[in-house]
Amino acid sequence: MYVISDSCVACGTCSDTCPNEAISMDDGLGRYVIDGGKCVDCGSCADACPMSCISQE
Repeated sequence: MYVISDSCVACGTCSDTCPNEAISMDDGLGRYVIDGGKCVDCGSCADACPMSCISQE
């Protein structure tokens, strides 16, 4: 599964590229998070992230 680090700037690029809608904004954290139940480990979010803050756990 992929995870988004604290260095996320909440630009939304990852959410826009996820084919399974597994990424959403967590208002409590102020950044995006990945739903492990929906993530299929395709890596499209990691490739799209301009901050390189998405990695495999």
